[in-house]
Amino acid sequence: MDNLAHSLVGAWMAEAGLKRYTPLATATLVIGANLPDVDGLVTFAGSDASLYWRRGWTHGVLALALWPFVLTGLMLLWDRHVRRRRDPTLAPARAGPLLGLSTLAILSHPALDWLNTYGVRLLMPFDGTWFYGDTLFIVDPWVWLLAGAAVVMADARTRKSMAGWWVLGLATTALVTIPPFVPWPAKVLWGVGLAAVLWLRWKGTRVLSTQRVATVCGVGLVLYLGAILLGSQVAAPRAKAWLTAQGYPVERVIAGPVPANPFVRDLIAVGPDRYHFVRADFLRGGEAHLQRSDPSLPREPNPGPVIQAALAAPHLRGLAHWLRLPTYEVTETEAGWRVAINDVRYSRSLSGGLGFAVVELDKSLRLLPPRRGSDHEH
Repeated sequence: MDNLAHSLVGAWMAEAGLKRYTPLATATLVIGANLPDVDGLVTFAGSDASLYWRRGWTHGVLALALWPFVLTGLMLLWDRHVRRRRDPTLAPARAGPLLGLSTLAILSHPALDWLNTYGVRLLMPFDGTWFYGDTLFIVDPWVWLLAGAAVVMADARTRKSMAGWWVLGLATTALVTIPPFVPWPAKVLWGVGLAAVLWLRWKGTRVLSTQRVATVCGVGLVLYLGAILLGSQVAAPRAKAWLTAQGYPVERVIAGPVPANPFVRDLIAVGPDRYHFVRADFLRGGEAHLQRSDPSLPREPNPGPVIQAALAAPHLRGLAHWLRLPTYEVTETEAGWRVAINDVRYSRSLSGGLGFAVVELDKSLRLLPPRRGSDHEH
């Protein structure tokens, strides 16, 4: 998930009552909810390095066991050498509660990351297997709304903080209301939710306590995740039966989310040698709720030597390990072979997008240097 979602979930946990256990509780929860993403620094090393390292070591079981102690130690050092040095009258932070809060916040991070189709390697460094929840899109404004309601209610007390929340509210509203693929019921629901947040902020604790609002929103978030997961579990077998009835053999169906629209699923049906793409719209009745969304693409369950040589290219080490639903386009050239690689989770045009790369090989399947102007990056 995006770091705004992680931050809001950490702040939501604080407003739900956890901030009362020790000084620095809120900061610990917000930092801990983002801490595994320190691997984001590898993005500066290039896109393939990002695919190779992201959601790996720092998100794996070994790091998850160590991070709480690291964060607790850092917070105690900050408390002793900065916070209480500035004001010796402040109550000291408590190590035990800080460790518990650090653990909870840090574990929330891979739990959220698991929910989307990108994947997370929970067993690193012992096992590099990717795990997928296939439930939420990487950026989900509904998570922002539910996790952020109590945070806005508690935090928007100064002009600066209110201005920041207004900017965020307008940006997320544009994300939901402007795109044509978001149906009007979702837009109306978003408007009602945003109006409720504004009303709670205006009325303040005279109507409901922040902790009660956080509790209600937490229940709502769990119900939302459950509804999305249930929708995917319902849509996948229906799509498989629908395609099978049309004569397309299907081995399995992956039901993924679409941006900002909880009423639709993007279904990828994996056949013996083709990928088929289906859109499931729960606002439509009968058979009409299933439609073909994109032309089918070839699948190579047993890639030949040309594709294997392309995947062995040193600059595609990260991509080769990250691919989940790859499709390839192999073209013979004067010099040898051109191989376009793509992952149909994120792009279906073989012309760009996350996970796209082009490799050129000579007739002996040795890597050729990239030509100027060609797309060899993903």
